[in-house]
Amino acid sequence: MDAQMKRGFLEACVLAVLNRGESYGYQIIKDVPPSLGLTESTLYPLLKRLESAGCIAVRSAEHNGRLRKYYRITKEGRARVAVFIEEWTEVEAIYRFVSEAGAEKPRKAEGATL
Repeated sequence: MDAQMKRGFLEACVLAVLNRGESYGYQIIKDVPPSLGLTESTLYPLLKRLESAGCIAVRSAEHNGRLRKYYRITKEGRARVAVFIEEWTEVEAIYRFVSEAGAEKPRKAEGATL
């Protein structure tokens, strides 16, 4: 999958996970579809960007004697998920077009002979 496309899907998936409820890094990685290949080195910069954009909020709490960061979605984050869902119909239309065009027999160019 193209890196730019994957980045957009990762953001939407992380926000969707947090829309279910507060979570922490390792659990978010487990909850995102495995096909996206989310790793810690990808997740934490993404969480920082989402926090800077006001899409998530972070709190720290002790867990088994260590501090753990918990992330929750904000109103802005829910709005971003809503935009992603609204845009999905456009993505589906493009996918349908490419899929249908790819299934058609190629047309001969005018005047071409084979």
